[in-house]
Amino acid sequence: MNRKIGVRLVKCLVAGAALAVLLPQAVKWGNNVYAASVKPTLSVSSQQLQNKLLKAMDTRSETLTFTYQGRVNGLKQQLETAIQQAMESDPYVNYTIKSYAFSYTGTTTSAQVTIRLSYRETKEQTAYVDSTVQSVLGDIITKGMTDHEKVKAIHDWIVVRLKYDETQQKYTAYDGLKTGSTVCQGYSLLAYKMLERAGITNRIVEGRAGGQLHAWNLVLLDGHWYHMDTTWDDPTPDRGNEVSTSYYLLTDTEMRRDHTWVKPYPQANTIYRKTLSALIAAGGPKAAVYQKLYNNLEYPLQDGKGLVKSSADIREQVRTAVNKGGTTLTFGYQGTERSLKEDLQPLYQLGLKSISYQITNLGSTGNLRVTLKWT
Repeated sequence: MNRKIGVRLVKCLVAGAALAVLLPQAVKWGNNVYAASVKPTLSVSSQQLQNKLLKAMDTRSETLTFTYQGRVNGLKQQLETAIQQAMESDPYVNYTIKSYAFSYTGTTTSAQVTIRLSYRETKEQTAYVDSTVQSVLGDIITKGMTDHEKVKAIHDWIVVRLKYDETQQKYTAYDGLKTGSTVCQGYSLLAYKMLERAGITNRIVEGRAGGQLHAWNLVLLDGHWYHMDTTWDDPTPDRGNEVSTSYYLLTDTEMRRDHTWVKPYPQANTIYRKTLSALIAAGGPKAAVYQKLYNNLEYPLQDGKGLVKSSADIREQVRTAVNKGGTTLTFGYQGTERSLKEDLQPLYQLGLKSISYQITNLGSTGNLRVTLKWT
């Protein structure tokens, strides 16, 4: 019997020369200030600097030069702050900048400043991402869809369309769309762009998972935040149209089973299964839509409905599937992996030649989601 674990253990990157996951490298290359006895003039505000930087980043300009008027003492910190604020104000730009550097020279009251920027994605490549995203959303988002449906459609499209770049050389959304593969940075950037264009507020989270630096998304739905990791929901090796939802709209507690982060992000404390249950119970014209989504996410298994508890139960379900010509079966299992192995042994009495299984946790229930495959 072959055991196949459905959780991806290594799915991320340390992008190029970045100092930390996803973040651009700061390469400061010097400053010179010469004394002068001239009365200082008003300084350029951080907001003005930030606006200049944002415009340069949006157009993917590689060099920004300007004259700074004011006390040069403290200019280094002001430039650092302005650059960081500019990048953080646009998550997509932030995670596509490869490195930045600045220098300045002048007197104590003014300086000529040069900021150099390098990017992982060119202006033309970002334009390709924008046009492709717009086209895809036109296909997968239909009139009258709720935000809940939009998020699921986007999640599934990304998982099906992309596969993980095992060489860890492709870092961008452009790489993912153009070549079909990228690492977690590309997955989360594409998810960010698609969700944003669909009107769904979201953020990119950086942290660690499976012992590696990692990135995923936080999604805001009906006033509540949820974690969504499209990278870890994409089976490795890639299995065509197979989509996992093990990391779909999770709470902080659920995500912290194997993901960690230290930066402050909005808290995700709402269990999505309960959110959908409440929407279904409220009735209305969309109740059937929410029920379908509830079923597709296999939440009935987490409710304890139809849980398999014995070897006899498994054998009966597999026998029924085999008689219908099936070669796979998914079910909720009440027990441990060790007891599952024991309960699967009698299946060979059905004449099956090879049996493999995948397991993932059924939320926080303590039960397992099991997918069996046989020949």
